[in-house]
Amino acid sequence: MTHSLPNSLPHLPLHSSLESPQTPTLRDLDPHVAPRAYATALLPPIGGRIKERPEDFLVDEIPAYHACGEGEHLYLLVQKRGMSTMEMIRVLADHFRVRPDRIGYAGLKDKHAITRQVVSIHIPGQKPDDFPMLQHDKISVLGADLHTNKLRPGHLDGNRFSIRIRGVRPTDVIIAQKVLMTLAKSGVPNRFGEQRFGMLMNNHIIGRHLIAADYEGVVRELLGPNTFDPALNSEARALFAQGKLDEAKRHYPDAARTELKVLHRLSQGRTPRDAVRALDDTTIGYYISAFQSAVFNAVLDARVATGTLGELHEGDLAIKRENLAVFAVDAALAADPATRDRLAALDIGPSGPMWGPEMMRAASATDEREVACLAALGLTPDQLKSADVLTRRAIDGRRRPLRISLIDPEVEGGVDEHGAFVRCAFELSRGAFATVVMREIMKPPTAAGVATESDEG
Repeated sequence: MTHSLPNSLPHLPLHSSLESPQTPTLRDLDPHVAPRAYATALLPPIGGRIKERPEDFLVDEIPAYHACGEGEHLYLLVQKRGMSTMEMIRVLADHFRVRPDRIGYAGLKDKHAITRQVVSIHIPGQKPDDFPMLQHDKISVLGADLHTNKLRPGHLDGNRFSIRIRGVRPTDVIIAQKVLMTLAKSGVPNRFGEQRFGMLMNNHIIGRHLIAADYEGVVRELLGPNTFDPALNSEARALFAQGKLDEAKRHYPDAARTELKVLHRLSQGRTPRDAVRALDDTTIGYYISAFQSAVFNAVLDARVATGTLGELHEGDLAIKRENLAVFAVDAALAADPATRDRLAALDIGPSGPMWGPEMMRAASATDEREVACLAALGLTPDQLKSADVLTRRAIDGRRRPLRISLIDPEVEGGVDEHGAFVRCAFELSRGAFATVVMREIMKPPTAAGVATESDEG
């Protein structure tokens, strides 16, 4: 996927951490976005396209709580169109004259969509009337109130989606309906979508190099030529590969903030580690999370392929839908008819690893399979525990449900001025990706067949 670093870069180590005999061979670069097997494999694909226009992809955030009417934080119900959450935050920061870190949000929302969500803005000593009305062609403020705390990621119950599939027949609504009903009964594979892995589908590889303290690998993956999308910033990446760092800087667009930060330090003669230290904790956390997500997807892939997504076996760690509490499964619990009933009701289900030093580990064969998926991406549990100080604080391990509930599904077929469509609406819990559901309906032939670059989830 990448080229070696240019010879003209100073201070590069002769041997990267990939060559350590204690490190497994990096043999699985796939983020497992496209499933090996579908949970609805017995139902045929309908194909089609989504996100052809923002009106075809609607997202409504379901808040965990509402503003109380007093406090230092201004809560805004915001509708945005064709804009990522981070782009919206920069606009709001400029309008309210605050730093971006004074703005809180509960979840990232898709760029290629019309989305509604709540954001918080810290304005101590001020009131909503102290600010002029926001005028922006992509952002509308639908409501405002005050509250006592900043919104944090995860401060939401879920999202309601309404998505139109184009390039299909209205009669395909029958198949779509069957798929959604199947998923509502059996649960949706809680896969991370392509949005988690970036435009070049390599965020997880960068995260892996960060954990392994392979800073040469981080720089190479971040700035070098990429085979997934060779045209993206191709001239700048080619110049980097030739060692022409100053020229490469001039060819990167201003929006490539992460690349430019690292490239600027390299051009000053700094080491790869020093260059990577230019990244803030949030950016590093994104890369680490992408690595964890890729390993989770690999574990999930194997579970779906073996038909055990709705089962619990000895050694598994089960997780409750209500509060995400995790508990161990022994032979007696696995065989208990009450366990099967709770599984069928989706009250409990198997969990998968978001690997970290303090993560609760499964037992026996389940743990062996999860460690094998970690090793396939070139790391061991011991390496997670001994990660460099630069990344250790970002490795927050936990268990994640391998399946989630699909709530209140609706399906309709129709024709409008843009042609035929099938519209699917449903609710998912926080952290889940609607494109995973759409993939089960459409069953596209390639990983890029469902979603374009975005930050939904």
